[in-house]
Amino acid sequence: MNLLPAQIAETIFFVGDPDRVPKVSQHFDRIDHKVQKREFVTHTGEMGGRRLTVLSTGIGTDNIDIVINELDALVNIDLQTRTVKDKLTSLTIVRIGTSGSLSAEIPPDSLVVSAFGMGLDNLLHYYDYPASPREEYLRQAFTSFAAGIGTNLNPIAAEADHGLVRRFERVMHKGITLTCPGFYAPQGRRLRLGSTIEHSFFEAIPQFSFEGLHVTNFEMETSAILGLSRMLGHQATACNAIIANRITGEFSKDPKKAEEKVIAAVLEGAF
Repeated sequence: MNLLPAQIAETIFFVGDPDRVPKVSQHFDRIDHKVQKREFVTHTGEMGGRRLTVLSTGIGTDNIDIVINELDALVNIDLQTRTVKDKLTSLTIVRIGTSGSLSAEIPPDSLVVSAFGMGLDNLLHYYDYPASPREEYLRQAFTSFAAGIGTNLNPIAAEADHGLVRRFERVMHKGITLTCPGFYAPQGRRLRLGSTIEHSFFEAIPQFSFEGLHVTNFEMETSAILGLSRMLGHQATACNAIIANRITGEFSKDPKKAEEKVIAAVLEGAF
């Protein structure tokens, strides 16, 4: 990402789209650093006396793997000696994104905060992920649910930081976010190629619940953000503007306004 330790803050907002970075940083009182390498665009500055960073990750959990590991290295590894520091720094990470809803009760232009990410991808399987009892119970429950409707999955559940979720749940729907490893077949879409994920899988998802939480939305990054952050000792959650509803077939009439809404809500809740 071509960053130096002094160029990032301890509170970091992730956005997928590089063009969304200035839409967040325009609210800063000042911008001290602007750095870009490939799709990774970083602005760091100050807002209300607090140092903040907004960074674009691009699309997918593979990019999240790069971003979180390298951010952690910037604050927790001595880059001269290549040794882990004795005193570790904990970052606060909030994804500001857009997403599709999987609940008829969450219409377009709503906001969602992730209490859990359910990874349908394979990234966290490459790590020795230390699932908590709640994460394991959720994983087992969702796996059984999916099998019951004819879909065999090997997911990993990752929980968000409780404190961060509490900051946002008063103005957002709270629930479980599905993280898919692609946009087309993994989300049941078909162009010229078929998908092993049937439409009935997504149609049945509103029936699933865990400790009163339902599956609220689906996208392509959240489980990796939550899982990697938890393993490394960082606090993380994801906040998404809903721009389409998979269950009702509705779409946002003004996605840019929805994007502005989630940015404003996260910046307000970050303080």
